[in-house]
Amino acid sequence: MSSEQLGLLAGKRVGVAMAASHCNLGRVMRQLEVLIGEGAEVLPVISANVRNTETRFGKPDDWITEIERITGRHPLSTIPEVEPFGPKMLLDCLVVMPCTGNTLAKLANAINDSPVCMATKAQLRNHRPAVLAITTNDALGMNARNLGALLMARNFFFVPFRQDNPTGKPTSLDADIEAYLIPTVMAAMDGHQLQPLLLGPLST
Repeated sequence: MSSEQLGLLAGKRVGVAMAASHCNLGRVMRQLEVLIGEGAEVLPVISANVRNTETRFGKPDDWITEIERITGRHPLSTIPEVEPFGPKMLLDCLVVMPCTGNTLAKLANAINDSPVCMATKAQLRNHRPAVLAITTNDALGMNARNLGALLMARNFFFVPFRQDNPTGKPTSLDADIEAYLIPTVMAAMDGHQLQPLLLGPLST
């Protein structure tokens, strides 16, 4: 069979670490299905806020149930659970999706106090790719310094992003996971950043 028949990610183990951009979790669920559809074995990770916080976008138990339905796995949600990603070299690629501004800042400053950050640190210790799908209202504000630091860091790759509302939220960036997640993961596993990285605004 060709790789297209098997799926573009057949035989690959992809970690998906979900930070607490609750309004984007529905989008992430759909991309979990896309990853599975391309043949990837998905290992889900959730932050403490995803595990514990109920919002108008959903209840924690509902998100966990949906993750289990799609991936067939209970999401890892503690630092000890994800630490073996490093010594056991479990992942071909780690995707932080959604990657919030808070997580972006922690990663840029080597702060390792959450399952999402630990999963990323464990992945990077083996010089393996970590893909960030950023969605944050301050990426071009106070967080711009952290975005710049990670753009220059080895083994970090970004899902191409755009200003999602240049007039109403001029410092906000949002990764286009619907169009570019799979190509970004494939490029990252090949050691390069998918281009173009900066996307134009959506047409209205």
